[in-house]
Amino acid sequence: MTAEPLLLPPQLHDFSIKIQPSSNPHSFHPVPPHQYPSHIGDFDDGYEEDDEEDGDDEVHDLPSPSSSSHWARKRMQRCKTAPARAAMTVDHTTTTTTTKPTLLSSSSLVRQASLLLVIYLSLGVVAYSFNRDHFSLGIETHPAVDALYFCIVTMCTIGYGDIAPSSPPAKFFACVFVLVGFGFIDILLSGVVNYVLDLQENNMILIQTHQKQKQKHNELLDYIVDAGKGRMRIRIKVGLALGVVVMCIGIGALVLCFVEHLDWVDSLYLSVMSVTTVGYGDTSFKTLQGRLFASVWLLLSTLAVARAFLYLAEARIDKRHRKIANWVLHRDITVQDLFAADVNNNGFISKSEYIIYKLKEMEKISEKDIMQICDQFNKLDRNNSGKISLIDLLENHL
Repeated sequence: MTAEPLLLPPQLHDFSIKIQPSSNPHSFHPVPPHQYPSHIGDFDDGYEEDDEEDGDDEVHDLPSPSSSSHWARKRMQRCKTAPARAAMTVDHTTTTTTTKPTLLSSSSLVRQASLLLVIYLSLGVVAYSFNRDHFSLGIETHPAVDALYFCIVTMCTIGYGDIAPSSPPAKFFACVFVLVGFGFIDILLSGVVNYVLDLQENNMILIQTHQKQKQKHNELLDYIVDAGKGRMRIRIKVGLALGVVVMCIGIGALVLCFVEHLDWVDSLYLSVMSVTTVGYGDTSFKTLQGRLFASVWLLLSTLAVARAFLYLAEARIDKRHRKIANWVLHRDITVQDLFAADVNNNGFISKSEYIIYKLKEMEKISEKDIMQICDQFNKLDRNNSGKISLIDLLENHL
């Protein structure tokens, strides 16, 4: 006769915690004992009565595994021991390290840059308008237009020389005005220009993603957008930036030819010297319409040239990084590499050690970055076990 397996009733540990049903499966809310549902209390009584009715601890009094009716009663929604995952529910309102620092959005940067630019130009116009005797004027058009033209030429560091300070107070004001103007160029470059370019790049990425969802293939869009990195290809950025610079030169040459009445050679010459912020000063804008156009055109052209130079530098750096990464990935590992990558000095290289060593060779991370991460790990590892456990996390939050 085959002996039936010994089945013992489950041991209960009453920690006075019940799991409250919730629509969120990841949330845990302890319920006080006095708020337990009535059917749970009834079941507890029934369970205890069953134990009392059994009376003795003999094996033959235990329920049979085939007794489905008995186990149907026992298999109830009873949970007097909270799951371990619930113990990680901590009030994060008291912690500050888990809060990600808030950064200014692109729209906020645009508003800030626009407001500061208006204040900067307003101060320059007022200072010039009330101190016109301290400036040497070649040809006057209108005081407000001349003042705005002087502020833009000064901020963009073009320096035509047609309007220049002549007295010591005016020269001191010009020095401060130029230095502050450098800061505004940086704010405009990082705020407004980045916002426009990022908006254009995101729109292209969204179009490509939408076409892929519809299973449409666009070779031109695939060439422009790098789907793997989720951004526009750097050579496309360089091409667009240089195209904008050429467009600015062409528009400036046309206006100089038809508004300032210069010939084609002088128009192209002055346009290039203005866009590249060289400004020899031998020729400049002399009419009212020309100076109004220059107040807008010079600012946009300067930003376009600066962005083109940044993209050219980024393209060279990106090309250098790609060459280094390809060389690091395809070269064979040597004995010297094994000893250098073996951080734990155990005679072999683990996967994590190999990844860190390759990232250091690619110049993706530095030794300083690794040490900062290790210091943070050691702060979390209170017992120096080399691992971060649930107990360590709870101790850090308490």
